[in-house]
Amino acid sequence: MNTPYVPRGTPSPLGSPGGSPGATLWRRGHRRRIVLLLALLLPLALALSGAACGGPPPVPAGAPAEDLVTRFEAEVPGWMEELGIPGASLALIVEGRPVWLQAFGSADPARGRPMELDAVYRVESLSKTVTAWGVMTLVEDGRVELGDPVESHLSSFRLAPTGHDPEGVTVRRLLSHSAGLPLGTLGVEFTPGEPMPSLEEMLHQEARLVAPPGAGFTYSNPGFNLLELLVQHATGEDFSDYMARRVLGPLGMRHSRFGWDPEFEDRVPVGHDLRGRPVPVYTYPERGAGGLFATLEDMTRFVEAGMPRWNPSPVLTGDAIDALHTLDVRGLGIYGLVADGYALGHFVEVLPDGSRAVFHGGQGNGWMTHMHWVPETGDGFVILTNSQRSWPFMARILRDWGEWRGFPAVGMGRIHQAGVLLGGLIALLLVAASAQILRLGLDLRRGTRGLSPLSGGHHLLRGLQFAMGLGLTALVAWGAQADYLFLASVFPHRMGWLAGAFLVLALAFIASALLPRAEGGVGGG
Repeated sequence: MNTPYVPRGTPSPLGSPGGSPGATLWRRGHRRRIVLLLALLLPLALALSGAACGGPPPVPAGAPAEDLVTRFEAEVPGWMEELGIPGASLALIVEGRPVWLQAFGSADPARGRPMELDAVYRVESLSKTVTAWGVMTLVEDGRVELGDPVESHLSSFRLAPTGHDPEGVTVRRLLSHSAGLPLGTLGVEFTPGEPMPSLEEMLHQEARLVAPPGAGFTYSNPGFNLLELLVQHATGEDFSDYMARRVLGPLGMRHSRFGWDPEFEDRVPVGHDLRGRPVPVYTYPERGAGGLFATLEDMTRFVEAGMPRWNPSPVLTGDAIDALHTLDVRGLGIYGLVADGYALGHFVEVLPDGSRAVFHGGQGNGWMTHMHWVPETGDGFVILTNSQRSWPFMARILRDWGEWRGFPAVGMGRIHQAGVLLGGLIALLLVAASAQILRLGLDLRRGTRGLSPLSGGHHLLRGLQFAMGLGLTALVAWGAQADYLFLASVFPHRMGWLAGAFLVLALAFIASALLPRAEGGVGGG
């Protein structure tokens, strides 16, 4: 039987505010239930925030490289399983030389095909960094200058009129994403061998100025595809052939190519999107921004070549490589969370010890890649995966690698830290919303609340609660249908929990609005 409701202010026989002894006992039980709920949810909060995650601590700075390798060989399979990543290939470079290359997981889970070291990956936007080397060969050969307007080298292509001056679209600005061109259309994919639009046709659609050249950083795929066209016009050769002859071949990248090669047929893993669905191999009409296919060994060779102090390059002089690594534009927007600026085809960050790290990542439908190195010290790391769920995986690896080398503030490691913070936020939302729902349930049982949408006070507050509940529900429904969400690509392992927390919070808001407290009832809102 429910304890009779006693309005506030009624004298208590026991001299305590709030009414009868039963009401006092009920409130104590009420509090005990909420405390019990919080205790039950505490392990979840700790796990989501990362405070309870297991595994050995990071390898200390200065330890032998073998210790770091041992840690990765023991931990990486578990990290991949936790994040739903089928396969990955990793390389560690120390003093300008690779000391460890390893393939993990599966190239094709449906067929049980393991990942092999000779797997050929779609390396996506790592292509831009290699393309920058190709452009710089033209600069060193005297065919092009960095300050040249790109149109001065294009005999049959002109940027569409937009009101912005195309003379400001220089080679340098294209290399540093500061020419005013847009991100470009994503998801234009073709099966190998399928007829595709030409490079010029794609550029006529996408290479349009959306900002004044030189106004700031705007990451642009069409910008690097315009550089692809520049290479072809300046050399009279197909872009892929020129890059193979002038860059890939001399660097020893003999299993890599810009564009599809039928010899890759049995060596390309199956990609996997954010939902873990398989993505068959595809190609782009353009190659300069994201069309490179390469093996782990070949991308490791490229990183080695970017350390001129340790490895004299057969392609570019040390001065040219340094120019590619010299910061050219700041103010990167969202990219500024992990980099201090962008050079020519390279992101740049200044590490706590003052040394300069350069890096680039790649992301496409079903693929994620990353290369990171410190030219001065000869340290580097390459990560290739056949999954679009790999950002937190790469961030964890780079965090451990950076701490081992004594520069713990590697920018990409902040993604791991942000994931921990997001997990803590999700846990707090779940605890707070669950506690409110429990409180509402106890009030219903006690009889101090009831279903009465049109009665009770605080109509404005209740209307706001109801609207917020519906808004959160709609947000979750929209996110579930979206093909791509930036937040989901960065924190794929948190999205299910975040959606669940939003739905529980939405339920708490809606229930609070529909179940008003009786006038003068005990307790808060």
